Amino acid sequence: MGISGKSDALIVLQLDQQDNALLSRSKGRILKKDGIKLNRMAIFTTTMKKEQSIDFNIKIAWHAISRMYSQYGQDFEISPSSGFVLLNIDVEKGTPATKIAPLMGLEARSLTRILKALELKKWIIRKKDPLDGRLVRIFLTQIGREKRAFSSGSVKAFNKHILHKITEGELQSFLKVTAIVNEIASDKERIQEELQQLRNPKE
Repeated sequence: MGISGKSDALIVLQLDQQDNALLSRSKGRILKKDGIKLNRMAIFTTTMKKEQSIDFNIKIAWHAISRMYSQYGQDFEISPSSGFVLLNIDVEKGTPATKIAPLMGLEARSLTRILKALELKKWIIRKKDPLDGRLVRIFLTQIGREKRAFSSGSVKAFNKHILHKITEGELQSFLKVTAIVNEIASDKERIQEELQQLRNPKE
């Protein structure tokens, strides 16, 4: 069982065949699975195939993009994650370490691991901010600049192919939808409310 979509402010659950059979025999009783109470009428306001859900399509698309960038960077020892970090470092002024994670939507711990790996490869160096000694700025080395240029070229080439196949209106619609997705997915209050609904469905 997994969460696959959302309808009318209620998360829609995708149940496997055994779950469906169990609920059919339950005659409306509330059942529990993985700590979540299940009730067909409470949870299934609509049914949705996983191929129709927004999150499924985003995930599939991102996996395809990640595989593509892995292939691009394989001969240059550039992973998708390291390439995106390099792209978020200002070539001339460097970038404060604390600003890179928010730019990429990464947790600080994940970024720390990537930065350590890039530092070992001598692609980046750390320097104290000349205006604020408490801050550390990340700068690209010469080889880091070369790797960044390759990553930038890969991103531009991919986007060029896409822009040849869609209209300006379709691009703007896509950007608007992804902004809404990010806003909703980042709404912690909404997440807690819907988790509460799942754990305590109304009979």
